[in-house]
Amino acid sequence: MGYIKEPAGIDFIVDPTPLTTEDRKKISEVISYYKATGRKMSLTKPVTRPRQTTRSKKVIV
Repeated sequence: MGYIKEPAGIDFIVDPTPLTTEDRKKISEVISYYKATGRKMSLTKPVTRPRQTTRSKKVIV
């Protein structure tokens, strides 16, 4: 990883994203599960809609 020099007049500020209590509990559960079993905990992925491309759009004339 290289060194990033700040341009004149610009400040780079890196703030951590604050975690909610729900996020902290979930992270703790995952860590404790891994320590107990040595396996990764299966997480449910959020439901997302497929991207609509220009080819999949129907043109009604």
